[in-house]
Amino acid sequence: MFIVALTYIKPLPEVDEHIDAHIEYLNTHYEAGKFVLSGRKVPRTGGVILMNCSSVAEVNELIALDPFSIAGVAKYDVTEFVPTMAAKSCASLLE
Repeated sequence: MFIVALTYIKPLPEVDEHIDAHIEYLNTHYEAGKFVLSGRKVPRTGGVILMNCSSVAEVNELIALDPFSIAGVAKYDVTEFVPTMAAKSCASLLE
């Protein structure tokens, strides 16, 4: 499991030019079962995606497909973790 934290490196108006494509990208990877949760940071300086990927290489491949990455409007920090406890409603996420 990976936590991917996005930080915007361009002004919000430039980020917003790519938001529709970014949402389409998110939907594609939710449907593929790779994305578990996502959302904006508060204040709106970026976002977070919880990815269910098998390797950091796979995460990096998915990041490279993000319209925000392609447009150069965000940077990405990746943290791998192994879930060992979960609420009952999230138990299926444990490895």
